[in-house]
Amino acid sequence: MNAKFIISYDGTSYQGSQTQPNGQSVEDKLQEVFKSLNINTKIILSGRTDKEVHATGQVFNCRLPSFWSNLSKLKDVMNQHLPLSIKIKKIVEVSDSFHSRFHAKKRVYRYFVSKKEVSVFNSKYIAYYENFDEQLIQDAIKVFIGSYNFEYFHKKGSDKDNTVREIFDARFYKYKDVYIFKFTANSYLRSQIRLMVGSLLKVGNGSLSIEDLKAQLNMDKHIFKIPASPYGLYLVKVFY
Repeated sequence: MNAKFIISYDGTSYQGSQTQPNGQSVEDKLQEVFKSLNINTKIILSGRTDKEVHATGQVFNCRLPSFWSNLSKLKDVMNQHLPLSIKIKKIVEVSDSFHSRFHAKKRVYRYFVSKKEVSVFNSKYIAYYENFDEQLIQDAIKVFIGSYNFEYFHKKGSDKDNTVREIFDARFYKYKDVYIFKFTANSYLRSQIRLMVGSLLKVGNGSLSIEDLKAQLNMDKHIFKIPASPYGLYLVKVFY
């Protein structure tokens, strides 16, 4: 049986979503539980999340043996065995041809920022940036909407030959005391969102202009190279 899993996780406990040599990834922890339940399978993630990046709607698919046909029970059993930092939200049977990565149409990420100094209890879940102009960022973020070569907005070593990505929507808004960047795209390069957010925050505090942003997006000049903190970033939803 091919099954689709929707999961959430606290990324601060892991070296990213994809399996690592040290075994400290989300995928590694899932595989530990699978093996304890006599399930030998390959996990296909919808996409990677970097070290310390969170997810509320990560998706993966895998093949399950026939003796685990009760998916509701499997979800409960897995959640009992998984660490508190990972939770299975839903498991559904899908067609044999379903592929969580290749069939994904849109991926939504949010990045949370506060102007108020964060506490020890939320410092790994909301990024702290004291000074920025909300209207400047709202104007600047629209620059990213469209299909572009994000060669200057990704971390080197991400082994991607094609660096063109399409951003369908990009918004910046406030909810209570938290400011939220929201991006919807077909897919993303390594650290792309954090580099976009970092550059937008620089526009917001006057260190960069919208014209600087356009110049880097058009690969006329490479001005900004420092990604924003991973702590505020969440993979929210994957559309199929």
